[in-house]
Parts: sequence; structure tokens; C-alpha cells
Amino acid sequence: MNTLMAPPLFTHPRELRAEIAAGRWDGNLGTIPQGYTQSSVVILPGSHAADFLKFCQLNSKAAGLLHMGAPGDPDPGPLAPGGDIRSELHSYRIWRDGELVGRASDVKDLWREDMVAFYLGCSLTFEHALTQAGVVRGEGRVYTTGIPTTAVGNFSTNLAVTMRPMDTANAIRAIQVTSRFPATHGGPVHFGDPAKLGLKDLSAPDFGPAPTLGADELPVFWACSATAVLSAQAAKPDLMITFDPPYMLITDRRVEETAVF
Repeated sequence: MNTLMAPPLFTHPRELRAEIAAGRWDGNLGTIPQGYTQSSVVILPGSHAADFLKFCQLNSKAAGLLHMGAPGDPDPGPLAPGGDIRSELHSYRIWRDGELVGRASDVKDLWREDMVAFYLGCSLTFEHALTQAGVVRGEGRVYTTGIPTTAVGNFSTNLAVTMRPMDTANAIRAIQVTSRFPATHGGPVHFGDPAKLGLKDLSAPDFGPAPTLGADELPVFWACSATAVLSAQAAKPDLMITFDPPYMLITDRRVEETAVF
């Protein structure tokens, strides 16, 4: 009798990143080591770095900065010492003049000595904490709201949010849990009526299929690092490299290291 067995988890992010860099990982999210901080990555030319840094600082709920690399340095520093951001994401999005022009599994051939990597907090980090706390919720969906961010130079956009459906009791628990992690978006920016965020139709998310909300569920909205990508699109750098959801940088930092209490 044949039985299907779940693929084994990688025991440490270093192992996973090595497999990704070697082109051997199949993208199965179920094998990602649990309990580690995940980071959204935006890589820009140095001429745009100062404005983007300030944008992140002024809009930290959506674009909380975990680390900023030096120009030309692909090492993620304290997040993944000795790593190489040019080859350790499963998939990258390539942008030119604000337009998506392709995807790649390795960007070493695009790397320039002026490129600066920004490592942003990602809510997939606290998904582990929500699961550990027994919070029952639906899958997240991303929307662009009608709420403007604080613009810096040409970096300007409305706030993007991730909506997760859940009932009232789970929403209360989710607020308690996620508020511990301000570096990865923290607590929700809103729950309930989506019109308060300028959203008219939850059945049409920016990414993913239409969500399903049960009769006893309400939408709960967290700020999303897609905000940072949207702002950089507006700035139209000649080259930009970003993460390709749902494939983030799996760092060496434990989730609890980003908690404030």
C-alpha cells in the first residue's frame, strides 16, 4: 500500500537558502522552517536609496525596515550572515522604469555596484505566532486602499493592506498577538467596514482569488509591505528588483527576537 508522506521541513533557514541558491528547492512552502522572521526585499539603485529609506521611516507601519545593506553589498547582514540576496530568494520580480518586465530565480547578472538592498518586515513572520496562539483565520488577501501614505520625493502611493477574515473572538486574540511585532506590521490598521479604508469590493483583491467571509466573520486589515513596492514603482527607477510573493527571504532570526513584549 502506497502512502503519501509530507516532505520534511528544513531544520534551519541556512539549509533552505543553500538549496534555493543551488536551484534545487521546488518552492514547496510547507518545507520552510517554522518560527523564523521572513523579510520582503526591495533592491534599488543608490541614487534612490536615501528617499526610499526616508519613505520607509515615515511609513514604518507598512514598510518597517529590518536592515539596509551598503551599496553593492549582497550580504543580508544580521538577518542572514554570509548570505547572498542575489540568489537566496526562490523568485524575484524585475522592474524597469516602474514596469514589471520579468521574473528570475537569480539576479547576479543584474547586480550593480550601486544597488542597495532593503529588508522589510513581512506579516508572514507573525503567521507562525498566530498559529501558535490558536487563532483561526482565512487566507490573507492584498488590497490597495484609498489612504495616502507620506510621500518622499517621487516615492508616493496609497496604503496597501492584507485582509484576513476571522470571527470576533479570533480577531481580538489576533490583535493581542500581532501587536507584539511592530517591526513586521504590528497590530491591524482597521477591522470591520472596508469602506473606511476606501475599499468598495472585497471580492476583487489586488492579488489572489476572491476571499470567503463566513456569516460570523469580519475583515481584519494589516498594513502590507506591498506599499513599499508600489511607492518605488511610482519613483520609476531604471532598475528595481523585489521579492515575488509568496517567496520571501527566510532569515536566521527567530520570530520571538522581533517581539517587543
